[in-house]
Amino acid sequence: MAKNGSSGLQAEFSDLDAPVTQSGYVKLLATGELSRRAAALDAKLHRCDLCPRACAVDRKSEKSGYCGIGSLPRVASIYLHNWEEPPISGSSGSGTIFFSGCTLRCIFCQNYPVSQLGVGREMSVEDLASGMLELQNKGAHNINLVTSTHQMPAVVNAILSAARRGLRIPIVYNSSGYESLETLRLLDGIIDVYLPDIKYADPEIAKKYSGAADYVSYNREALVEMWRQAGPIRTDAQGIAIKGMMVRHLVLPENLSGSGDCLSFLVRRFGPQVWVSLMNQYFPAHKGLSTPPLDRKPTEEEYEAAFAALTALGISNGFVQV
Repeated sequence: MAKNGSSGLQAEFSDLDAPVTQSGYVKLLATGELSRRAAALDAKLHRCDLCPRACAVDRKSEKSGYCGIGSLPRVASIYLHNWEEPPISGSSGSGTIFFSGCTLRCIFCQNYPVSQLGVGREMSVEDLASGMLELQNKGAHNINLVTSTHQMPAVVNAILSAARRGLRIPIVYNSSGYESLETLRLLDGIIDVYLPDIKYADPEIAKKYSGAADYVSYNREALVEMWRQAGPIRTDAQGIAIKGMMVRHLVLPENLSGSGDCLSFLVRRFGPQVWVSLMNQYFPAHKGLSTPPLDRKPTEEEYEAAFAALTALGISNGFVQV
């Protein structure tokens, strides 16, 4: 287990599969399957069920559901991000696209102006595709889709357009982990690297702090599907992730995140080879500022307890923060 921000990886998994030399969406482009998937996702917007909320809103008529987004992509920022986990950011940065809106309502969200207030700008699919290509031209190791679940019809159409114009770097799906299996299955082969959260172990806590009593059940089903598609992290010769799943877990005060239970699930289901990023970057924000115990950072002892659980379970692949 490496400290987040260090350059070394604990292991590579080239022995599990043949080396991944071409992003999955490039292969799907050649067969026409990428175009079919883009169309299938786009059709879901007529009675939107992209996420577990299944609002059934006709987003094609410019209405919006729980996420607050219509049919056009809404983006808060597009830039090279140098502070993700080392296999994601590498030496040149991750081509990060922050999408507006969200399928959750975390009262402590540190990006709530973007996720809940909709800060960002609408753009065309072609402009989004051009943004991806510009990131590739700047040397990005990947295209990092941050909180894009509810915008995946536009995103996959943008990937289709960009791939026709030369996009070749891996696609990273950076997600809250609150996902529909049907949507994830349409992404099979399009997404190279899954970077989901496992936020909670207790449905009541998930309901109280993120507005999703069904988070735990949907999240765990989603992680299983992501693992089926991608398996553990595999890297290229420079240590950059080209395929696989790394799960993020944010430690919350008073163990509201249920760290031990979350980590135990990961090991039971995927074995100790699962890659985990144990995050210690919580700080009070949004409504958390006035909601104890979220009005404080986790103590050193609280984070150490989560780290002890990680160690006891034999998880050695991934990153921790100090």
